[in-house]
Amino acid sequence: MRTALVLALTVPLARGCGGVPAPPATPGSDAGDDGGSSSGPRRDGSGEGDEATLPRFDLGARDGVVLRGVTVVGLGARDVTLREGLVARIAAVGAAAPDDDALAELDARGQYLVPAFIDSHVHLAYAFDAPTLAHGGVAAAVDLAAPLGFFATDHAPLQLALCGPMITAVGGYPTQGWGAGGFGLEVEGVDAVRQAVDQLAELGARAIKLPLGDAPELSDAEVAALVERAHARDLPVVAHALADADASRAADAGVDVLAHTPVEPLSDDTVAAWQGRTVISTLDAFGGAASTIDNLRRLRAAGTRVLYGTDLGNTGIPGIDPNELGHLVSAGLDGAAILAAATAEPAAFWRFDGLGPLREGGRASVLLLDRDPLRDPSVLAEPTAVYIDGELQPKSWTAGDGIKD
Repeated sequence: MRTALVLALTVPLARGCGGVPAPPATPGSDAGDDGGSSSGPRRDGSGEGDEATLPRFDLGARDGVVLRGVTVVGLGARDVTLREGLVARIAAVGAAAPDDDALAELDARGQYLVPAFIDSHVHLAYAFDAPTLAHGGVAAAVDLAAPLGFFATDHAPLQLALCGPMITAVGGYPTQGWGAGGFGLEVEGVDAVRQAVDQLAELGARAIKLPLGDAPELSDAEVAALVERAHARDLPVVAHALADADASRAADAGVDVLAHTPVEPLSDDTVAAWQGRTVISTLDAFGGAASTIDNLRRLRAAGTRVLYGTDLGNTGIPGIDPNELGHLVSAGLDGAAILAAATAEPAAFWRFDGLGPLREGGRASVLLLDRDPLRDPSVLAEPTAVYIDGELQPKSWTAGDGIKD
């Protein structure tokens, strides 16, 4: 017998224009200040008590589900089977399979199916947690500064790539502010830098991060040693670099990724230097300033890979951030480009298992949407259902929920 489905709708909070309002800047944070030189995660309790719930499908069965007639974005209408955590089958509408009879069915005509998101810049040791992100439509994330002990933490159901603490100078950013609790690994001298990279690599780091632009900072020789050692370990190097001079220095040193879109207007030479490299958007973390958005537009036009990232912890929406989506549109990304920046591109860059474009045999981490995201990218922040590894994520989230004391 096929299992009947019950569609239970709840009313989402209207948040398409203002989103979660930014709180007053904390020490080490320059969100909303276009001329600042440093940032750090902020504790954002704004909106607490204003529930923003996702519509839920009560399947009544856990073995799997067949999404009948769903529009797979980029492919068209299909029957899609999710089973045992994987996309088991993508078939023409109405093409019966013998084992479908044992599964729940959803009439998904009029719904659109896309991969769940990858957020390439979060701080889960500082605020929120893995289940909260999953409930909001995020299947994987990159944590770009966390204490050493965070490597031993269970991050299910997310795939979480960790870099561990930033490698920084003695007394350097972020150790004297928001990151005083182990978010920076202080070193002095090229030998200590190499040892720090080795330590993080052996703990399982998927990238190495360093800050530039806030004194005291690593010398040119120390930065060169860090980049050389990380690359020898097959690890990308990510730089916190918000000013033009710092982004230029990072490029000259062979850094692979800008952790943020720089906030200071970039020179043409700096933009050109980042051709073929990578920038993580984090536009809303700094208030969506015009210069920051223009920097991202110019970097992308010059051939820089753009990855969706929110700097969660410095921002306060645990899930797909509608404000970030809006800023990406302002920077010239259409729906297809935003989807690529949040799914296929980061899956390949960070080597996330089974994520990226929807395919048979891939992980069943998907979003159901009630509008075409190629025409209206804002719908990506309003999924009607979220599956992570085939498990429906029914829990609503509240802005500020999960913030750590």
